[in-house]
Order: sequence, then structure tokens, then C-alpha cells
Amino acid sequence: MTTHAGAAAGARLGTSRASAAALLAILLLAILLFALALPAGTSRAESLLERGTYLMQSIVACGNCHTPQGPEGPLPGMELAGGLKMEDPVFTAYGANLTPDVETGIGGWSDEEIVTAIREGRRPDGSMIGPIMPIALYSRMSDRDVRAIVAYLRALKPVRNAVPESVYNIPVPPAYGPPVTAVAEVPREDKLAYGAYLAGPLGHCIECHSPMGPMGPDWRGELGAGGLAFYGPWGISHASNITPTNLGDWSDADLKMVIATGVRPDGSRLLPPMPVGYYRNIAPSDLDALVAYLRSLPAR
Repeated sequence: MTTHAGAAAGARLGTSRASAAALLAILLLAILLFALALPAGTSRAESLLERGTYLMQSIVACGNCHTPQGPEGPLPGMELAGGLKMEDPVFTAYGANLTPDVETGIGGWSDEEIVTAIREGRRPDGSMIGPIMPIALYSRMSDRDVRAIVAYLRALKPVRNAVPESVYNIPVPPAYGPPVTAVAEVPREDKLAYGAYLAGPLGHCIECHSPMGPMGPDWRGELGAGGLAFYGPWGISHASNITPTNLGDWSDADLKMVIATGVRPDGSRLLPPMPVGYYRNIAPSDLDALVAYLRSLPAR
């Protein structure tokens, strides 16, 4: 009896395992068939951290100002740890430590406080962030993108690095505008609108490449006309005119090469602070949108 009972139990167990394996095989086949049935180009949703990583390592390029530099480029192990000195006739600014270090970085800030600092220029203690942070443009960064950047900052290694306070010879505004509430996504299918978003709120190209007026960059009269001076170890560089006046003879391929490699069609190289090391990571579709936007600018 015991032998027969054991054999029967073993048979049932074997049958159960075989059924489970068959069910798993059917499930995997169904998933595969569903994936094959998806339209071409369909992919899973991009996570906040994935989006933040792409933005920070390409078009947004915060590390261009917030990662300390050595003779060979960004210092290893110091990503976004601050301390880079930026001098101008009206200020001496230092890139802040954006790592999660509680004492010298932003580790003690809430997500909302980081979002407010980026889009409104206001720190948790109420003080205002001064130039050269392009707050007027960052205020139009979408809710999802700004939170993607927060996700990236949260994932950084904390680095203890005390940074000097910036000094301004001009008054820092008490506010850059009304509080920012909700900012919608810009549809990537609208190439011109998305190109403007890349060149404005995300990449602030039009901040550096537009001459300064009495209230900041002159986007109404001289958008993209260039001429702004930048001071650094390389000497003085001047932002180029990025309107068709200067770029009209360049092909789309030329423009993409300049953005992604820093090399002009004549072989000459762009000077800092153009963040070529980041822009080489810009996706081809985003380069297409940027070029479409640049082509649309009025000649200046």
C-alpha cells in the first residue's frame, strides 16, 4: 500500500510540474507573440531615471558648470560636486555641489525644494540663485523632465566638497517671475516645437547665443545673434551667431557635426564653454529637431 501510494503521489507531482512547465511555456509564447505584434518603433516607457540620465549626459549638461575640471577634463569621482569657478566682469560664480551630500551638497533638500531651485532659482533658505543659472528658461522645463533630473541627482554618489559663495557686483533679483505651477510635456512629434524646447528650457542655447539687453538676453530683438563673451583659462570666447546669417551656408550634416563634435566645416574647433563632451550624446532625432529650430530663426 505504501509503495502504491508513493508511486501515485509521485505521478501526481510529476503531472503537476509538467502542467506548470507547459503553462509557463504558453505564457512566454504569448508574450513573444504580443511583442512581435507591436507596431514598429514601439518600446516600453522610459523611466524617470533613464530620462534624467539622458538629459544630464547630453543636452542639459549641468556637469559643464557643476563638475570641477582638471587639465585633462572633468575630475574623476567628482561628478556634479561643484567648485568650478566662472568669472565675468559683473560676477565671480562657483558651480554648486549638486550631489546628495547633506553638509556640502543638496542631500538635505526635498524633491520639491530641488525643483523650485531649478525652475524658480530659490533655495530652501529663501536666498536666490544668481547668474549664470538660466532660470528664466528653466522655468519652462516640463514637470516630468525636471523630476527626471531630480531622480538623476538623487542617484549620484555623495561627495563632500565645500564650495565658496558666489560674488555679484549686480543686484540678484528677489524673484525671476511668479511661482511655477504645472508645465506640460512638449510633443516630440512636433519637431519645431521640440527643437525650441531643446534649445531653450533644456539646453539654454539661446541664453548663451543671444546678446545681453538691459533685462537679460535680448530674445525679442537679437535672438541667436551671438556675441556674448565668456572668460576662462582659454582666454575670451564669444558665442557664435546661430541664425541663418551665420549658418545659412552650412548643410544640416554640417550643423549636426558642429554640435556633436565641436568641429566646424573648415576644421576649426569651438572653444569652451561649448559642452561638446555632453552634446556628442544627443540622440539623432533630437539633433534633427535642433537643426529644424535653428533653421527657423530669423536672420540677425
